[in-house]
Amino acid sequence: MNHSVTALLLGNLALVLGIMLALWLLSLRLRDTSIVDLFWGLGFAVIALATLWRTGGVSPRAFLLALLTTLWSLRYSWHLWRRNIGRGEDYRYAAMRRSTEEHGGSWSLRSLYVVFLLQGFILWLVSLPVQLGQIYQQPVTLGWPVIAGVALWIAGVLFEAVGDMQLKRFRANPGNRGKVLDTGLWRYTRHPNYFGNACLWWGIWLCAAEVDAAAWAFFSPALMTWALLKFSGVPILEKHLATTRPGYEDYMRRTSMFFPLPPKKGG
Repeated sequence: MNHSVTALLLGNLALVLGIMLALWLLSLRLRDTSIVDLFWGLGFAVIALATLWRTGGVSPRAFLLALLTTLWSLRYSWHLWRRNIGRGEDYRYAAMRRSTEEHGGSWSLRSLYVVFLLQGFILWLVSLPVQLGQIYQQPVTLGWPVIAGVALWIAGVLFEAVGDMQLKRFRANPGNRGKVLDTGLWRYTRHPNYFGNACLWWGIWLCAAEVDAAAWAFFSPALMTWALLKFSGVPILEKHLATTRPGYEDYMRRTSMFFPLPPKKGG
């Protein structure tokens, strides 16, 4: 990797971490770590558009990668904004704050590196196919991986958006308080939004994969998928729901965790 490519990638990393540092300072004033979530989606658009600007954005692949990333980023960020604004600190961060302070630690300091800087670095890593696919201008033509990638991106965005919409409508009905959503996409997977998110990032990687350097960045969508399944997504959410939603454990027994599958007998 030549010096100019390294400089561009490190410049993008510095940009994202700088924004995260500013958000951390704001979170101290607001006493709300949740504001990091509002930037999570937008951060991908920031990286995509910064790379497009710095490389000139002359290739069809560069424009496509920036477009797909930005469209998803805006939809996702708008969804989070409407869902979270005015609700106070998310239960995950509130629990981390309590645990840290109960053990005599400083959440103000700890949140800097375990939340803000860590998420900024992960954001940059997941965005590597977007960045590398724009930096390298060859090959100019767009082949079958791009067709497959766009199709997978569309399926992923639709899965995520429809899942979010169905959950929003379910929660809006006071009669559903304490109940488990098990209709629509949620009948076939316990996490349609997570499944859709993983699909769209694999789709973006495919769109970049004809560029050799981007093809080697398959670990980026793999990291996102792992995080959803094993780190910040499913484990935390399901532990919370199993203790707050009567019937959720039964729902877990009959419904696929991730890949959409017909429910087991009795579902």
